[in-house]
Amino acid sequence: MPLHPQVLPLIEMLNQSMAGLPANDVMEIATVREVSLAPPPANPTPVARVEDRRLPGPAGEIPVRIYTPGGTGPLPLLMFFHGGGFVLCSLETHDELCRGLCRDSGALVVSVDYRLAPEAKYPAAADDCYAATLWCARNAQALGADPRRIAVAGDSAGGNLAAVTALRARDLGAPALCHQLLIYPVIHCDFDTPSYRENAQGYFLTAEAMRWFWSHYLAHPGQASEPYACPSHASDLAGLPPATVITAGYDPLRDEAEDYAARLRAAGVSVRLQRYAGMIHGFVSMADVFDDGRAARELIAEQLRDAFA
Repeated sequence: MPLHPQVLPLIEMLNQSMAGLPANDVMEIATVREVSLAPPPANPTPVARVEDRRLPGPAGEIPVRIYTPGGTGPLPLLMFFHGGGFVLCSLETHDELCRGLCRDSGALVVSVDYRLAPEAKYPAAADDCYAATLWCARNAQALGADPRRIAVAGDSAGGNLAAVTALRARDLGAPALCHQLLIYPVIHCDFDTPSYRENAQGYFLTAEAMRWFWSHYLAHPGQASEPYACPSHASDLAGLPPATVITAGYDPLRDEAEDYAARLRAAGVSVRLQRYAGMIHGFVSMADVFDDGRAARELIAEQLRDAFA
């Protein structure tokens, strides 16, 4: 399928705006983070309550933002981990997406501001996400949440962290999860799939950028073989929670996400895989621009409501 016509103007605008910038591999981290910021929407999606808190973590407190929908509890709980290549983004960059997830799924959403690389390399982010999930599960009643209805979710690098949290929860026996939502997740760092070759540049997320992200996340290349870094290296996927996997046709990460979905199915895990063939990486966060972004949000909300039911 050709690139969706709604994507073309955005790609042209991004290419023009980035034309005068040096490559990521020679830019200072602070500069890249500043460039990646986008202004907040003028009219954010309303939810009943938004609260910033700090939870105990393995290396100090973990900032979180808790979104509460209307209605009476106990509410289903969705742990959300933002994308950004393990290096970029924050609670602020994904605030609108979390608001939408809260409103549309009816879940209490906890967005986790995990430690970023390169200041804190692997496994810092994975440790923070699992610790926050475990704490929220153990304190679900105090949060107004139902400990029997907990899901994990994330986009891109956050999708990696959601998959890793699901693996870790299974391996350690807690907490019990009812679903994992993986939105164009990072699953491995091989860089040699057909989608990496087809979409290496020109479609927002580039192969060069992914190599840059991984070089900052891992302390040494050997860590790439660890399943809590690259879930593709998990030897056994049986016993994991049901999954929703969203992919984009013009995304370097397409094939690794779809391969992981196939492996989950082969291990007996229920999977809903949906590819949006004409879309690029990040489209779910651009639902105000792309029809497919809105369609994906609707599918995600439906899948979460079914999982929580």
